[in-house]
Amino acid sequence: MCGWGGATRIYLAAGATDMRKVFEGLYGMARDRLLCDPLSGHVFLFANGQRNRLKLLFWDGSGLWVCAKRLEKGRFRWPETSGEETKVVLRHEELALLLGGIDLSDTQRRQWYRRDMTPVINSQISAQVTCK
Repeated sequence: MCGWGGATRIYLAAGATDMRKVFEGLYGMARDRLLCDPLSGHVFLFANGQRNRLKLLFWDGSGLWVCAKRLEKGRFRWPETSGEETKVVLRHEELALLLGGIDLSDTQRRQWYRRDMTPVINSQISAQVTCK
């Protein structure tokens, strides 16, 4: 498993995805269906209709990664969404549980402090731009 930083968001695509899609197809899904920037460094998770295959897409700064997993038996338990939702935001711990076969609907989120790192990252980026 990759070690992403705390500011990395994990977006799970609601519904089924055609698992024949690879780099360009998943890039387009992240951009057009999830309305996210695939080059943001965030992680995008897709599964087929049977929920026995999944793919991860993420940008590491020098290129796109596509990681795939096929279960020999069983199914991933995808979080339920309303009809209009196209994505679900997962915590890093929830991704580990999902990949480990845990049904997230049987788990309970507890109140937990987690600092939003987006303003810090944006200020660092703007400082780097002005320094160059």
